[in-house]
Order: sequence, then structure tokens, then C-alpha cells
Amino acid sequence: MWWSWVGMGGALRARCPGAGWVRRCGGGAGVLALVMLLLVASPASAAVMITEYAVTTSGSLPYGITRGPDGNLWFTEQAGNKIGKITPSGTVTEYGTGITTGSQPEGITRGPDGNLWFTEVNGNNIGKITTGGTVTEYALPTASALPEGITRGQDGNLWFTEPGANQIGKITPSGTITEYTLPTASSGPYEITRGPGGLWFTEVRGYIGKITTSGTITEYALPSSLPFPTGITRGPGGLWFTEQLGNNIGKITPSGTVTEYALPTASSYPYGITRGRDGNLWFTEVGNSGKIGMITTSGTITEYSTPTTPSTPVWITRGPRGTLWYTDEAYNKIGKITIS
Repeated sequence: MWWSWVGMGGALRARCPGAGWVRRCGGGAGVLALVMLLLVASPASAAVMITEYAVTTSGSLPYGITRGPDGNLWFTEQAGNKIGKITPSGTVTEYGTGITTGSQPEGITRGPDGNLWFTEVNGNNIGKITTGGTVTEYALPTASALPEGITRGQDGNLWFTEPGANQIGKITPSGTITEYTLPTASSGPYEITRGPGGLWFTEVRGYIGKITTSGTITEYALPSSLPFPTGITRGPGGLWFTEQLGNNIGKITPSGTVTEYALPTASSYPYGITRGRDGNLWFTEVGNSGKIGMITTSGTITEYSTPTTPSTPVWITRGPRGTLWYTDEAYNKIGKITIS
């Protein structure tokens, strides 16, 4: 097996060929440090303003982020072992009570019950937090499952990935868990989103997967060699995803046809992706650029430098009033993107 998983140092890491434990992989580059080069941004096609806010807990490693039912943005703190909340104006509140010590919260999503649901990669739990800050944890039946991405399904349940167990999991709002094993061994299911016909997810070994709410799984191989797909979101024409090693943004139709678009900056390592209110797809670049990228549905790409340079923007989500929000993992910030 050319890669494997571990929760380590406040982050879920992948062991890549010829490399140590890293957040991202680089072909033959060994361990990649969280040090980026400052690069000039591509010409902007829209007026974009980026504002960043510091997370209260130093070195918290903010990671997953989602819009909550209360209109605020909620995020996970891997090293801080907390769930954070930030208002649209930038006020941060943190909640740590009830989260198992060292559990490392990762993915987070809004649930059908008005709560926020999150994964605990080291704690091997699925967590739930109310907008008032009360936490409940549910232990996974499979040991060392390393739960990562999580999303709300069409069936009113929460669906999540288990890269350590090579499974997709489902949890009801009352806490009942079901797990489904993937056909391809050691495929590395990572991020998951709601899409046509079920839940769609990335497999870092080089596939995009789909699971129906009844548990039927289909996998689609990507054309690039070692693309390492990570983030995925629903968008115009199908599902849009990032390819870290391929340095591409990909699109897959509901029938499985894949199109790839190369990024203009080498070694960008695109990571998270979401659909903006403007109809374009917005993504993060954790590699040498440390930028925010935007791709139109026709494949035109624009990159924007962040106020903090270098930076490590990781996950990105759509916020209120057309804003986009992202986490800057290494530099302990939450960013807001305003488009005009």
C-alpha cells in the first residue's frame, strides 16, 4: 500500500511515497513543511476583499468549517480540541467542555436537527454540539476508523468517511451508527457531500465514490496518475473536487464523466472546495501559493492572495450574504471573502 493514515500532531496525515506524515503529498518531495512562497496573484475578474480573524486559542489548528443554523460560522480546532464559533462580524467563541481530551475534531456540518455535527479523528467518535455549546459524543463501532469528512444526507441522517477503516458511516440524529465497506481496498475515503442520487465522496487513492442512502456504492476512477482527490462539493453540472497531486480542479457528472482543469500555479495543492453564490466554485490552495482560487463552470481559474503570506487555507464554506469563509490551519485564523 503506497499510503496509510494516522492522527498525528493535530492533523490527519497521509504517508505518501518516499515521504513522512504530511497534510498533503508532494511527488518525490518528501515531507512538506508549512512554509510557503509568496507568489503574485493572477488578475482578478471580480472585486474580492479578504478579511482574517485570529482564533482565540493559540496554535489551535482550525480545520473544518460550516455555516450554522444560527447564521454564524462553526469550525473545528484540531490541536485546541474545541469547536469554535465566529459571527459574521468576527467575534469568536470557543467550546471545549464535553469533548474528549485529545480527540482532534476535524470535519463539521450542520445537521437536520439544528445542531452541528463533527468528526473526532483521534477520539474515534462522532460529536454533536448545540448552538448553545452542549456536546454529545457517539463512539464508532469500528476501532481506529479515523473519521474525517461529514455531511447531511437526503435521508435526514449524517454521513461521514472513515479512512482508517475504508468505510462510509451513517449516524441518525438519535445516534444509531451504520457502516459500509468500500469495494476498493485501502481507498482512503476523505471528504463527502450531498449530490445527485446519494452521497458523493473522494478517495485519495484516485477515485470518486457515490453511495445511495440504502448503501449501494459506485466508484469512478480518475484519469490522472495519483491525483489524490480531497475536497468535493455539489456544483453546476455535477460534483466538483480538488486533486492535490494532480494540481487540478475536477468535475464529475452524475453518470461518471470526468473533466479536469489544471491550476496555473505549480504545486498549489488544492484542498477544500465549495460553491459560491456567484455560481462559481471557490477552493483553497495549501501548497506553495497559499491562495484562494476561483473556477468558473467553463474552467477559467483566478487566484487571490490572502492577507497573511504565507498562509495555509484548508477548508472553505459559503456564509451569509454571499460571503465565503475558510480556515487557515497553520496561522490560526478564520478568513472571510467578500465578493462584489
